[in-house]
Amino acid sequence: MSQIKQVLFLILIVPFIPLMAQDDRAQVPSYMQNAYFEVNIGSINYPFSQAQLEAGYSLTDAIVVPHTAVRLVLAGYDFNKYLSAQLTYMRPVLWVRYKYMNDQTLVSDNHSVWMNVGGLTLKPRLPIGEHFSVYGEAGLGIITRHGFEDPQGKSVVKDANYPTFLFGAGLKYHINNRWALQLVSNYSPRNEKHNQPYTSFVGGGFSYHLRPFSEKQIEKGKTSGLIHPKQWLQIGYTSNVLGYGVNNLVSRDPVPIFWGGRAEVRQGLSLNYQRNVFHGPRVFALDWGVNASVWQTKGEAANQFERQQFFTLSVFPVFRLNYWHAKKFDAYFYYTVAAPTYISETLLDGHKMGAKFTFMDNMGTGIFFGEKRNLNAEIKIGHYSNGNVFTDNEAVKIPLSLNVGYAF
Repeated sequence: MSQIKQVLFLILIVPFIPLMAQDDRAQVPSYMQNAYFEVNIGSINYPFSQAQLEAGYSLTDAIVVPHTAVRLVLAGYDFNKYLSAQLTYMRPVLWVRYKYMNDQTLVSDNHSVWMNVGGLTLKPRLPIGEHFSVYGEAGLGIITRHGFEDPQGKSVVKDANYPTFLFGAGLKYHINNRWALQLVSNYSPRNEKHNQPYTSFVGGGFSYHLRPFSEKQIEKGKTSGLIHPKQWLQIGYTSNVLGYGVNNLVSRDPVPIFWGGRAEVRQGLSLNYQRNVFHGPRVFALDWGVNASVWQTKGEAANQFERQQFFTLSVFPVFRLNYWHAKKFDAYFYYTVAAPTYISETLLDGHKMGAKFTFMDNMGTGIFFGEKRNLNAEIKIGHYSNGNVFTDNEAVKIPLSLNVGYAF
């Protein structure tokens, strides 16, 4: 039990560790050498029906239940080859949609119901031969459902937020000691108190395990010519002068790889400190950082919402992929996900943020340049959302931002 507590402690506080004791960034830190993450996509099933509507409302058409969903293992840890622990997050790509009518006024409308499942589970597994293994999964989860109200402010589908049990099973094919392909299935039971149907998921995906690099790989990386800055400072400016086209492109079909938001930022200023935790021989690098930003919303003249000022404070991880090494620069793509954040306002342009605790996500590309690669520039988009941890989560959309920095 003490080992499990240590692992969970590390999962939660690793982004906050200064990492001053780590001298060789070319090797995976010892405390991360059994960590892993997973990405799975598949079909979710939750039989929403007339039963979720409050008394006095009825369906006017079939409920639209999109089935495509994503299940992520945000952080996992292998205790040994037979047992792991992991933090998970699952949600549909598109929300369930109701078309309903008020039985008294006969006024009809349509609205979506948001739902996601977060979990902390144990995963016992049994190796079968050299490349295959089967596993089971069990643990605790939190189901969050954001319902909706009619135009008069009466609840049609109620909000819900409650603990539940999670179960699962799957089959893995281990390509090598880092990469694996997998078939997965998961289940959470019906909850009568909150009138929530059962949820099941069947899909497939991959897992990546952090393993130590060999001395040969490290030496090869040292002779590749890549320079890996240790830490850097950035200042950034955000503006919606080019609109929100990039945000919309990557947050909707057919390429929903990021998120949007109902509250839209007009402009902002930010200050970042970022530090490299470790880097692979050529491609992969993991950083952490802190961010302070001030923002101004776009406002909504049609609804008489004036522009608002707010600020955010974040501690964030960065997954960075170096994709182009040239004589005068090194280019990379990066992704920041689920960075714990304080947001100063919970109502922006009439949209509810849920709480002053939220998460920051960023996606962008950048370069290090100069003889010692001590100059830096990035273009990115961003997003603030509580991930439906709270029932209100209308999110913030951050348009294109330009960051410039200095590495030292």
